[in-house]
Amino acid sequence: MSDTFTLTSEHRHEDEIRKSRFLAQVAPISDVTSAIAFIERVSDATANHNCWAYHIGQDYRFSDDGEPGGSAGKPILQAIEGQELDGVVAVVTRWFGGIKLGVGGLIRAYGGTAAECLRQASRTPIVDTTQVEFELGYAELPLFKARVQDWHLGIEHEDFGPERVTVTAQVATRHLDALQVLLADLSRGQSRVRHLDERNRDTP
Repeated sequence: MSDTFTLTSEHRHEDEIRKSRFLAQVAPISDVTSAIAFIERVSDATANHNCWAYHIGQDYRFSDDGEPGGSAGKPILQAIEGQELDGVVAVVTRWFGGIKLGVGGLIRAYGGTAAECLRQASRTPIVDTTQVEFELGYAELPLFKARVQDWHLGIEHEDFGPERVTVTAQVATRHLDALQVLLADLSRGQSRVRHLDERNRDTP
């Protein structure tokens, strides 16, 4: 099973720390464009700071938005990474309450508020998938579908020929070996898995 997760929906969490109001808002994202769009949508122009971070695969960015360097954006990013999350953006908005927190206090406040929001949010595991193609006879196809109901397998296309069906599907990479065994069993060794692309990432 995958050890990496993403969120299933947006979530928000608010806290008051030494009279400053902190509002964390998090969301699942698929690319940088959706991350920036979320940041722009939830940032509050009346607040003192809208600090944020996002993590998408190998791509990540963060912003302190006027707070001392390293005191806001980076702790938010560390909250995302510390909970093994990917494809996630987090914005923590601060309304200053008159009491300075110091760099250490800001790190704890921004990182802690983001981490608590992420802990509360609903999540789902990220699954490695591979696009494959294989053939089965008409009588074998219903049996195949019944056997793979619990797998992370999404059928994208079925091409019905004179005697056999050519199936294009996304299958969880961890099930590739089992898929080949199942196809060989149902087709008496006649069907083989063909990989159509490199490994992808998807959510169930």
